[in-house]
Amino acid sequence: MVIKDSEFEDSLNFALLRGDMGTIWDTSKDERMVCGTMNPELIQRTKERAIRAQLNSADGDTCELHDQFYRDHKLLLVLFRALAVMPILRSSPGRITFDWRSWASIYAYFFYVMSTGVVLFVGYERLKILQDTKKFDEYIYGVLFIIFLVPHFWIPFVGWGVAKHVAVYKTMWGAFQVRYYRVTATNLQFPHLKILIVILSVGCLVCAIVFLLSLSFLLDGFALWHTCAYYHIITMLNMNSALWYINCRGIQVASSSLSDRFRTDVGIECTAAMISQYRFLWLNLSELLQALGNAYARTYSTYCLFMFINITIAIYGALSEVIDHGFGFSFKEIGLIVDTVYCSTLLFIFCDCSHNATLQVAQGVQDTLLGINLLKVDQPTQKEIDIFIQAIEMNPAIVSLKGYAEVNRELLTASISTIAIYLVVLLQFKLSLISQQMPLDMMENVKNLQKSN
Repeated sequence: MVIKDSEFEDSLNFALLRGDMGTIWDTSKDERMVCGTMNPELIQRTKERAIRAQLNSADGDTCELHDQFYRDHKLLLVLFRALAVMPILRSSPGRITFDWRSWASIYAYFFYVMSTGVVLFVGYERLKILQDTKKFDEYIYGVLFIIFLVPHFWIPFVGWGVAKHVAVYKTMWGAFQVRYYRVTATNLQFPHLKILIVILSVGCLVCAIVFLLSLSFLLDGFALWHTCAYYHIITMLNMNSALWYINCRGIQVASSSLSDRFRTDVGIECTAAMISQYRFLWLNLSELLQALGNAYARTYSTYCLFMFINITIAIYGALSEVIDHGFGFSFKEIGLIVDTVYCSTLLFIFCDCSHNATLQVAQGVQDTLLGINLLKVDQPTQKEIDIFIQAIEMNPAIVSLKGYAEVNRELLTASISTIAIYLVVLLQFKLSLISQQMPLDMMENVKNLQKSN
């Protein structure tokens, strides 16, 4: 269930006031009396908490003020918009939206039509080369080059088609950061994220150029001018990997910061109201992690399928070269190995980032809850701790692509085992064809010898 802004506000207000404003100032219940005098630190924290309670996470200007995550990774969204992959805009303060009639969408249509013409022209040339190809290894290369053109045609489906969901997910970050400030009294910060995104953005472009130029040099039949149809496709694949890494890193930073603040606040005052606030904040973070997988489900499902098919064909082609010509590595085999390493790296980043993010979400908070001495807190606080632990158990931190697959390291190992099964089957066909061809070759040699005699 999605936590609505109104529900979150009511929950926090109830957790703060406990149904009665006078409860806050009842010093007999929260042990503010220290040696017969009021504890000034706790009084000041209570006053500041009451002031922060006036902030509304549904207010655009408030979200704009606290949305540090958007400011840090804005460059990546701009590059996606430049490639016509994700035409979302910051239409108003604190709100990211998608509109089929916006200027970003119109630019995406124009860019896509122009690039489609180039892709179709190069694709037609690649198909002609594929039809004229008789050698097995060259046929494998031709299939790979055509497969690399396929992601261009799914952009309207996996890019524009999910843009509305992605816009909602990005807007949720602003609301979460306002709520984080309300509960923790600190703004959520993402150290070095902006610099990292600049490095990743430049790296995506450079890797695309180096990858395509290396394939053009290593593999026969891949003319240099053909690469013009592939640059935006390979860059898009690289940036999808970078975007997933940044989103998961944002979740990790938020989880770590939340657990640190929770540990600090528990050490200062462990009350039922404070535990309840952090519980709702943690549920909001868990919802943010689940929304990540749901928003990009279509994009990264096709992304994984593409990597899976590419890795399988590339490894099969390399092994076939070894079977046919021995272990003397040629440029062709190196080109197939480069393709395998490239796709495997992108798939590993996708699975590993999700795994690390899911581990970080619950671990720190759960350790703090289990470390609280229940004998030193009152009964309402004990009850809130139990509810918090149950909430963590009933809302496991997972990244699911709308239920089709859970993204973690198990997905990586499952992909490797599936690829291995397909390779075994394909190599069996390859060896059977070789065994059938050997008698024919022997008979042909015998006939040639008889003619020569």
